[in-house]
Amino acid sequence: MSNNHYDVIVIGTGAGGGTIANKLAVAGKKILILERGDFLPREKDNWSSPAVHGEKKYQTKEVWRDADGKEFNPQQHYYVGGNTKVYGAALFRMRAEDFGETLHHEGISPAWEMSYAELEPYYAAAEQLYGVRGNRGEDPTEPWSSAGYLYPAVSHEPRIKQLAEDFTAQGLTPFHVPLGIMRDNDDPLSKCIRCDTCDGYPCLVQAKADAEVVAINPVLGYPNVTLLTNALVTNLETNPTGSEVTAVNVERNGDQLKYTADVFVISCGAINSAALLLRSANDKHPRGLANSSDLVGRHLMKHNNSIMLAVSRCEVDTVYQKTLGVNDFYFASDAWEYPMGSITFVGGVDGATLAAHAPAIVPGFTLEMMARRALAFWLMSEDLPDPNNRVTLAEDGSIILTYRENNTQAHERLKEKTKELMNHQRKCDIHGSGCHVGVFASNIHVSQKIPVAGVAHQNGTLRFGGDAQTSVLDLNCRTHDVKNLYAVDSSFFPSSSALNPGLTIMANALRVGEHLLAVMR
Repeated sequence: MSNNHYDVIVIGTGAGGGTIANKLAVAGKKILILERGDFLPREKDNWSSPAVHGEKKYQTKEVWRDADGKEFNPQQHYYVGGNTKVYGAALFRMRAEDFGETLHHEGISPAWEMSYAELEPYYAAAEQLYGVRGNRGEDPTEPWSSAGYLYPAVSHEPRIKQLAEDFTAQGLTPFHVPLGIMRDNDDPLSKCIRCDTCDGYPCLVQAKADAEVVAINPVLGYPNVTLLTNALVTNLETNPTGSEVTAVNVERNGDQLKYTADVFVISCGAINSAALLLRSANDKHPRGLANSSDLVGRHLMKHNNSIMLAVSRCEVDTVYQKTLGVNDFYFASDAWEYPMGSITFVGGVDGATLAAHAPAIVPGFTLEMMARRALAFWLMSEDLPDPNNRVTLAEDGSIILTYRENNTQAHERLKEKTKELMNHQRKCDIHGSGCHVGVFASNIHVSQKIPVAGVAHQNGTLRFGGDAQTSVLDLNCRTHDVKNLYAVDSSFFPSSSALNPGLTIMANALRVGEHLLAVMR
């Protein structure tokens, strides 16, 4: 058999691809991992705000278009580890209720054809693999778990601890955010140095639990594992009947290459995975590979997200703010009869970050002054699956994103609730109740929200389910139409919840990996 034939070919090395590759490698399967990018260089610019946010040094220069034809560079990072190289590493389980049907102000979030209980063992395994730090029992919405965290939560700094106490005094139940950073609180030998260049940055000391560090690097020495970087998969070939994928075609350093396998796993990110299937159309799959349902690329979701800066007259003496969360408004509550979403933080901001994204200026404040006095909230609300929000291809094969926001009132109410909470903080010893200047939307988000280019939380484009007419993937994340083709990124989501998708992608990849090991015996 050709040296270019493998048990499994995995396309993509992010949260899904990296995790399933690790699972299959440890089990001894001969696997080929294809990554379109290279290893992200370790260099001083990893922690440079001007480089990361101003120059967008690590973001792709690839051009996509929106539905009106306007060009943009998506917030995509093509490296070993995928977008996890720059993610904030907030690793939440979806709530048990998220797996059921949920009524929102603007519609219904559909039920998954898999229960929380079915995914729970894989959540536990993913938390172990990625070394999540957290405390069980603090978050009132947290689902049951079969195992505790390996490590205690990353501690609050004094200003964040004070804010948590203020929220508690207002009747809320703040909690420590579960984080995938290798921080051991007071241990001077902790790999993580607790810096302000974590969330949105590559980790120079490799102390972030990203897919490269945790899943890919540990198996690179295995004789059954081959990783090819700078390997762009252009399309998938099938047998004459279209029932199986037979090969992947790859562009690498100017060469055209072909590789074969028994099983193919795509994990390019929800948008690029859909685009790959569309580019793989043939006479048996004229609308795109595995697209008899005409659902490939549809139901794109990416959350309603905003950054809100709470600015005070006193300097905010923090380095890493991302430890605090509030989920009291995640479900329907006394504050509103519908879910609003989650309140957490970004790691922090500085003047260079704000300069790169032109926020609204508080009168009398320079950007650097504003950054030194800001608490940076990350607000997330669920968007709903809409078949008209979709990925399509232009004539030249480039990506077109059609996305219209929905469930926006929930997000607007969440922003107003955050402002209200900040207006009821304890009095400052210096400025009294006048210390809090206000809560302002950072134009990191156009019109106070992430624009269409902000696709870090992309999901839903290859939804899974039991009916081939209403889903692309079956419940094992195998395509209904092509029997040896699987997808393990966030494309399988039928709904988005209002929490970071990373841990759910990782857990599902472990679940699908276990299924593959069972059927490939």
